[in-house]
Amino acid sequence: VGEYCTTWFGYGQGGEIHRLKEFYAPDSLGGCYGAITEYLGFEMLDGEFKVMGMAPYGDPTKIDVSSLIQWDANGFHVNTRLVNCIGTRRYKRPLKGGSEGVGTYFSPKLIEMWGPAREGDEIDDPYVHIAAAIQRQLEQVLLALTKNFLGEHIARTKRLCYAGGVALNVKANQRLIQAFGPEVELYVHPAASDAGTALGAATYAAHQLGDTIQPLPHAYLGPEYSPAEIEAVLKQRNIRYERCASITDTASELLAKGEVVAWFQGRMEWGPRALGNRSILGNPASRGVADLINAQIKYRERWRPFCPSMLDTIAPEVLQTRHPSPYMTFTFDVADAWKPRIPEVVHEDGTARPQIVTAQSNPRYFELLQKFEAKTGIGVLLNTSLNRRGEPMVCSPDDALNMFYGSDLRNLAVGDFLVRKPA
Repeated sequence: VGEYCTTWFGYGQGGEIHRLKEFYAPDSLGGCYGAITEYLGFEMLDGEFKVMGMAPYGDPTKIDVSSLIQWDANGFHVNTRLVNCIGTRRYKRPLKGGSEGVGTYFSPKLIEMWGPAREGDEIDDPYVHIAAAIQRQLEQVLLALTKNFLGEHIARTKRLCYAGGVALNVKANQRLIQAFGPEVELYVHPAASDAGTALGAATYAAHQLGDTIQPLPHAYLGPEYSPAEIEAVLKQRNIRYERCASITDTASELLAKGEVVAWFQGRMEWGPRALGNRSILGNPASRGVADLINAQIKYRERWRPFCPSMLDTIAPEVLQTRHPSPYMTFTFDVADAWKPRIPEVVHEDGTARPQIVTAQSNPRYFELLQKFEAKTGIGVLLNTSLNRRGEPMVCSPDDALNMFYGSDLRNLAVGDFLVRKPA
């Protein structure tokens, strides 16, 4: 939801954007999905990606979610007797003994329908089926509305631009790509949620002042630290380190041996995804490396997949498509021949959420992938964000060192320097 508009369709022409159709609160696809996120035991506006990760483990036919949203290709209405996300948490979850508990965005009627809301990380049934059903419903409504309101424009332009929090639902994005065919390109901004409105406002103002708006070439828009600045921090903190003649040689060797490397380079990424500058990296062919990363730092729920970064030279073979994917905003079906080669980055449903790396977008990361490929025959790395669970991605060398020494990670490649903990 923006102010009151929750869903908006339009087209661009001649430097202007024209509205075709919009829907208003309380009718919000993201709001409904968020309320179910809360029912499934996660924080609304934070845990929706966990629901998306749960969905492949469930059977959407086992739970009926049709009463949540009344919809067809012309529009939709959220059943506010079951979920409502306007204002404060409307409903009260009853506690044992009959007293009122904390407020929720889902109604007690859902508990009557499906049983108690999920608590803790270990209970799966029926919650994985609810996740599967709400994910399928989101995909169905999104596809129907998009085809109806934008189908003729997409057929003409071969392009679809998509933003908002729901645009970070990478499984729904895959359905959009599949629905419109290989000749259509879907674009989802790396900061598609509220964070992107800053650039949207700046772009609009620049356009009004007569600037020609250029395409975004990459997402590396954050701070960068020079070798001298990094070394000064290391010395100030009295940390033992090695200055490497080639950090990509050193890191690729460690990764090829199955070790995990915290990788801090260049300008910080903008958006929620680690894209090879503030990343934790692992060998996707090394069985158990995802569990190792979880044990050392991440502590992620078991159904949440880790994602691959891969060379653009092999991406069409691995993903069976030439669709661009620079920002980890889509999933694709991994080719059968590659699934056993990179098992640590293939999800339960046989998909992966890739970052395709080019020499132009990130030269140092591309070089690391090339050297890893030369050592292993695999131009793919497991890539997750450089942070501890519940904390933001690190930004500065100090942040990286605090995170490193507050975890069980053993290798930190920070600029040209390698910091290692003793075995």
